[in-house]
Amino acid sequence: MPAALRNEADWRYFQAGLDLADLVLLGRKSHESHPDHRRLRLVASTSVESLDKRSDAWWWNPSAVPLGHVLETILPGGGRVAVPGGQGVFDLLSDAGAFSYFHLARAVGVRIPNGHPIFSAIARGMTVESVLARSGMRPGESSVIDPVAPVVLTVWQQCASDVSSLSPAHH
Repeated sequence: MPAALRNEADWRYFQAGLDLADLVLLGRKSHESHPDHRRLRLVASTSVESLDKRSDAWWWNPSAVPLGHVLETILPGGGRVAVPGGQGVFDLLSDAGAFSYFHLARAVGVRIPNGHPIFSAIARGMTVESVLARSGMRPGESSVIDPVAPVVLTVWQQCASDVSSLSPAHH
């Protein structure tokens, strides 16, 4: 992550969201870059055939097994799923309208030239807001989580009456 986006208040909020989760869903690169054996993880990757329980995490091929089946297998009683990314996982879940909530933190006034966008559609001219709205979400009130930086948090919520069990944590 670029230094301009690193913020202690945002990091604490992000970690608290992960701590509340029963399962953390992330991509392979994120998993390998930030290993964490304290949390139950589901790693989305095409390197597995379907769903595989390994010593470090559950590994899942999204094109082979529906997410609902995966969640029923790993969390048979239901629960909160945090989704810290990366881009492929965010794309997969936004395209499916599978987010219940999306916590969008922004460092006000910070631009990262040639940065890596959180959704691939941003590289094609869409905004984060338009991607979230397209997936059936609406923004809640924004709040300042660090007035010095400043960093502003907006929690987007699924508008559909049939809200899934996903409650992403996003950094």
